[in-house]
Amino acid sequence: MVSVDVKSLGKVAVLFGGSSAEREISLLSGNGVLQALLSRGVDAHAFDPAQRDLADLKREGFARCFVALHGRHGEDGTVQGALELLGVPYTGSGVLASSLAMDKVMTKRLWQADGLPTPKYVRLAHDQQSREQIRAVPDVLGLPLIVKPPREGSSIGVTKVQGYSQMQDAVTLSARYDADVLCEEFIDGEEVTCAVLGQGLQAVALPVVRIAAPEGAYDYQNKYFTDDVKYHCPSGLPEAEERAIQHITLAAYHTLGCRGWGRADLMIRASDRKPFLLEMNTSPGMTSHSLVPMSARAAGTSYEDLCLRVLASAALDATAQRSGTESSDAGPSQGASAPSGGSDDAAARSVGA
Repeated sequence: MVSVDVKSLGKVAVLFGGSSAEREISLLSGNGVLQALLSRGVDAHAFDPAQRDLADLKREGFARCFVALHGRHGEDGTVQGALELLGVPYTGSGVLASSLAMDKVMTKRLWQADGLPTPKYVRLAHDQQSREQIRAVPDVLGLPLIVKPPREGSSIGVTKVQGYSQMQDAVTLSARYDADVLCEEFIDGEEVTCAVLGQGLQAVALPVVRIAAPEGAYDYQNKYFTDDVKYHCPSGLPEAEERAIQHITLAAYHTLGCRGWGRADLMIRASDRKPFLLEMNTSPGMTSHSLVPMSARAAGTSYEDLCLRVLASAALDATAQRSGTESSDAGPSQGASAPSGGSDDAAARSVGA
């Protein structure tokens, strides 16, 4: 574990709660982070942007922020932009990367441009949701398929559609959370997730977590409020598959311009074991059920030390760019092709304690 001088961190605000549909999860994440930082002697304080003016951060002398907000106005670049204007360094990706990663359609477009594997999709804009247009989607993607809001997380508003008759209700549900609707090819196989810590060429992939949900239902309730889901870390995957997933995750992270930390969700297609990228989380959950702490623990890093490490990486966009830590330093070739999964690939190394 990298040594962190706690006193040098200054007065820290843990931003959590917020006004998104994921507020409940953010409260759980933020409280966990706050207690972890306090236990390590950090001068940390709770700060809910839904109840306080962000300008208080400057007025009250906060030196940096740990962003434990999820969803809109938390991990979509908006709060990051406000913190840039205030000049208060923050954890996680910058304004552009946060905004891109929050929009699953834009994310998929960028990944496709760099040759990274992601499921086929159809975007239904707010003015493209007639019954005829909705009913035509399975003709393009096949059945079953997934319908979800492109700018929400935590499986909110997501439906697995088995037949044409379910399409309308699925789109209606998704449209409650986002004007646009993302319809995505269903990948039948195993769900995995892979976290990344760091910037640029120094970014490292944590051990892969394999997720086994009851009847494949890794939904909001099962993610956070039951113990029915089984998590495997070490994943139990063949070493070549694990390395390939780490490599693809790092390429996906670089393509979006992420920094600090993040977590990619993927599916491994059962028929040929090919991995497909689903999304990149730039403010991952830190609850008792969350996956980044689980993966870090498998690499020998405690929850408390993980929080410290992420906090120590807090930066502003301009500072990160000047110091050469922006992930674009890795070069465009990082995402040029799907990896072979060779175990000697330095970019896919696992982080240790």
